[in-house]
Amino acid sequence: MVLVRMVIHIKEHIEAVKQMQKYIAEHINEEISLDNLARACSYSPWYARKLFIKYLKMSPSHYIRRLKLSKSALKLRDEKCHIIDIAFEMGFGSVDGYQRAFRREFGCNPKEYASSIIPLWLFTPYLIEEDDKRRKQEMSESRTVFIQVIEKPERKVIIKRGIKANDYFSYGEEVGCDVWGLLTSIKSISGEPVCMWLPEKYRNPKTNVYVQGVEVDYDYSGDVPEGFEVITLPKATYLIFRGEPFDEENYRDAIREVWKAIEKYNPEFIGYEWDHENPRIQLEPIGKRGYIELVAVKKI
Repeated sequence: MVLVRMVIHIKEHIEAVKQMQKYIAEHINEEISLDNLARACSYSPWYARKLFIKYLKMSPSHYIRRLKLSKSALKLRDEKCHIIDIAFEMGFGSVDGYQRAFRREFGCNPKEYASSIIPLWLFTPYLIEEDDKRRKQEMSESRTVFIQVIEKPERKVIIKRGIKANDYFSYGEEVGCDVWGLLTSIKSISGEPVCMWLPEKYRNPKTNVYVQGVEVDYDYSGDVPEGFEVITLPKATYLIFRGEPFDEENYRDAIREVWKAIEKYNPEFIGYEWDHENPRIQLEPIGKRGYIELVAVKKI
């Protein structure tokens, strides 16, 4: 009975932290108080803060500030914005305060960054989840995986290699989650960073098949972060496999669902065969759009 109560409490606590994360994401351009978060998760302000620190290893105010600064960096990268406008839009009381916070977070001031875009270690919050051994989610056998043919141009990819990792889960454990934030700061021709399983010709002898990276123009001449490298990929045809939207905590099941669809699919039905000379590409699992992978093909 004690164990059952403990498991129930853990589930309730995790759900409370998720509700706070959700509230922050939806109101990031507003002033967010501890009372707001407490109402979002239905706990007292004191207990809400305690849970937040326990599961996310930082205070709500620190989490919010880091997320606001990272959002502002992307605005500086992608939009022609005045620093004063961004500072007040993100809820900073003064431009000086915003500039000091930006420098503490990224090591440069926003004016310097806006005039010479460089890769930054952006803060990328993750959703907590229960231990996979405690959670067993069964997804419907009737769920649909959509398939589409696309063309990718010749391009460069800035990648971070690992040593032993061979998939999304083991890479995060080996290399860490911060890599994704840095890759997100680099403007991508595909709109977001990617994960890749590299064919043998793109691997190094002592590194793994699986990497994370960002696709950039073929003539890219910007900075390459220390510890990263650049590979060049040719123009190629891909099949996009997109699963249905899923609850964020079920991302592992959503990935496996698409993997099963890829394993069963025969591209010869549409005049193609698998192209093992080009990387297989994985996009970040985002519940509202469905899980997506791209597999290279070539005409028969």
